[in-house]
Amino acid sequence: MRHLTVRQQQLLYLLADGEFHSGEQIGQQLAISRAAISQQIKQLKPLGLDIYSVTGRGYRLAQPLELLDATQLAACGVDNVHCIAVIDSTNQYMMSRLGSWQQGECVLAECQTAGRGRRGRAWVSPFGGQVIMSLYWRLEQGMAAAMGLSLVVGIALAEALQQHGYEEIGLKWPNDLYGRGQKLAGILVEMAATAGGACQLVIGVGLNLAMPIQIADQIGQPWTSLTALGDRPVQRNRLTAELILRLRACLQQFEASGLAPFVERWNRLDIYRDQPVRLLLGEREITGIARGIDAQGALLLEQEGDVTPYIGGEISLRPMLT
Repeated sequence: MRHLTVRQQQLLYLLADGEFHSGEQIGQQLAISRAAISQQIKQLKPLGLDIYSVTGRGYRLAQPLELLDATQLAACGVDNVHCIAVIDSTNQYMMSRLGSWQQGECVLAECQTAGRGRRGRAWVSPFGGQVIMSLYWRLEQGMAAAMGLSLVVGIALAEALQQHGYEEIGLKWPNDLYGRGQKLAGILVEMAATAGGACQLVIGVGLNLAMPIQIADQIGQPWTSLTALGDRPVQRNRLTAELILRLRACLQQFEASGLAPFVERWNRLDIYRDQPVRLLLGEREITGIARGIDAQGALLLEQEGDVTPYIGGEISLRPMLT
């Protein structure tokens, strides 16, 4: 399913306040029957929405839901955004329309049905539980100039969250955001370029905000969310706006100055810096002490006093087993 029907979107906006709404009230506002209401709700539940009913009181969402809204984002200073309720993949949507986007333009979604993480892993995406975003960027200098860009994206997200009041935020090389030692967000950068031509990039971000506990079994690693890290409700539109603004600013700086201004910022956020780690390179495993990144964004691994840089899409970093 790529889009919700008009009726389903109307129903969601009605239920978003987390209060009870009677079948009679919903039926009058949406001009549908009680049976149709029940059918619409049945179709929404597979998206991860916890909607329940109580006899004599009506229907409600288990938790209020702040839906993404382009008008609210504009009030926070963010333009060129498109808010879609349900989509297969925001990255795929942008990649299939590469000639259509302006610099920094964003697609936001409440839910992805075919989201992807690194190495093609499925990305679990309950409706309204994350910031799901893809942003377009064009580098005129070509593909070589994109080296290290995913590290810059991680820095932008981490610094924006820290400024928003979230502590214990860190980065795992090359493209994961962590909170208190558990995965908080993932980054997927895809690109298209021709020899000697500009490089077009689609930068995908999936950031956990408030994840239903029932989806825990679908995620194959320890994870956390902003609601678990903070003591206040997440203002979803405001936070999304701040993430976009910081990301656009960091990309502009990266385009002008390369990775150099970001190396020390990354090393300060590196959760494994000066820690014993394992590097998995296909069937090989290399152990050593992580020493941050170098000027090209390569991971520095110390073994018996010698420091070697490692870079590449098939490298996987793990802490040493204890």
